[in-house]
Amino acid sequence: MRGNSARVASGRINPTHGLDKSSPYNFEKTTGVINVAPTERIMVNKKKVIVENLKSLFIAFLLAMFIRTFFVQAFKIPSSSMTPTLEVGDRLLANKLVYKFREPERGEIIIFKYPLNPRKDFVKRLIALPGEEVKIIEGKIFINGKPTENPLINARYYSNSGLYGTEFSAVVPEDSYYVLGDNSRNSKDSRYWGFVPKSHLIGKPLFAYWPLNRIRIIR
Repeated sequence: MRGNSARVASGRINPTHGLDKSSPYNFEKTTGVINVAPTERIMVNKKKVIVENLKSLFIAFLLAMFIRTFFVQAFKIPSSSMTPTLEVGDRLLANKLVYKFREPERGEIIIFKYPLNPRKDFVKRLIALPGEEVKIIEGKIFINGKPTENPLINARYYSNSGLYGTEFSAVVPEDSYYVLGDNSRNSKDSRYWGFVPKSHLIGKPLFAYWPLNRIRIIR
């Protein structure tokens, strides 16, 4: 009896008694505090890393959309209407802010929404400005009855097929532009469908960045 009383009175309990050794939790022998096992801490850290990466990707996506909407945008050339200036498959970066601060200039290459289907983007060279009379005579551009002196335009031969500015002069409406493809024989442009409203302008190509062997400034 005496020996049994001593064992009960001492009240000493093995801290690991009744605890599954495979459990990710363990009792400290002296304090009885539950500690998280290393495998559990690794899982928590992995979750934190994943969450942080998702946040970074989301912020990068928003920033990219903001830049694309207001500053620059990439475009791919799908046809040969602007060869040799722009080749099929060329990828361009365009400045979308430029025409918010100044008017387009004759001879510039511009990107715009196709007037007959604004969901499509077109790229052509600007030939005539609002209020001007334009006509193609023997491959040359005449503005208000005089041949243009713009070297970027004079370097091309323009076919007089189509309806606008070919057999008869065409007067460009206010807030609109007359555009042509550099590869005139293989371009559907203002000769066929008319004029580009100012509201349809998207921007001005800066340079071609792909393919690598054709990186260049666009003029």
